[in-house]
Amino acid sequence: MDAAVRDYVEAIPAENRPLFDRLHRIILAEHPGAQVTISYDLPTYTVGKRRLYLGSWQHGVSLYGWGADRDGGFLARHPELKSGKGTIKLRPEAAAEIDDSEFRDLVRAALSP
Repeated sequence: MDAAVRDYVEAIPAENRPLFDRLHRIILAEHPGAQVTISYDLPTYTVGKRRLYLGSWQHGVSLYGWGADRDGGFLARHPELKSGKGTIKLRPEAAAEIDDSEFRDLVRAALSP
């Protein structure tokens, strides 16, 4: 992990850090070769030409950056988490009710060629 990403992660509020770490691990487990850099001031996971952004906000974390047809059905199952085009806002309590397999499906669809 480069210094800019490490600095971003270390600055995440303690209440959001477990959720960020969970999603970070899922992304890297699905795409171990993903490059992790900072882009648009957010940790960015790049696989080929695909990108997925994972950021912390006041009440949780957000995922950004995939096409509408590349969410693995995640938003069809959880429409209440949609917060704009290609954006999912997750509060820790909402994410606690979602199985890792659903996040894996989302990550796989978003970053696979």
